[in-house]
Amino acid sequence: MGRFLTLSVVLAVIWLLLSGYFDKPLLLFFGAVSVLFTAWISVRAGVVDGEGVPTGLMPGIFAYWVWLAGEIGKSNVIVARQALAITPKLSPKMVKVPMPPRSAAGIATYANSITLTPGTVSVDLEPDHLLVHALTEDLADEKALIDIGEHVARLEHGPEVDGARGTPR
Repeated sequence: MGRFLTLSVVLAVIWLLLSGYFDKPLLLFFGAVSVLFTAWISVRAGVVDGEGVPTGLMPGIFAYWVWLAGEIGKSNVIVARQALAITPKLSPKMVKVPMPPRSAAGIATYANSITLTPGTVSVDLEPDHLLVHALTEDLADEKALIDIGEHVARLEHGPEVDGARGTPR
């Protein structure tokens, strides 16, 4: 029931933000009906589970997005310098980084966060690590890539997480 309510609230907020209708009762009613119908269909289809609606990641996800935006900004500067350089110092490199997150949603968030960061791409997922392609030596910083995983692991388990293993302390 908690995931159904979470999905309903998220869908309602998205509907309100995209529609812009806050003062038309009939349209608000139709929006509420469409949100509840969509959430009900999602439950019937079996997609409202830990992966479809990862409520475990919800409490800190907004702070994580702000932090990730800063990391994306830093990487943008590095990539822009290389793109604008007369003689770019590209040094493509593959790096294996350990995977602190353990849940499917955490692993997906980790891999996608690395790919969102300019100059890096998650290439392969192996049981205990992730293979990442980096455009330069600066972007192939293993410590920075592991730091992303530790942030995701904290989302999964709360603030008390051992970063090396991604497990609660």
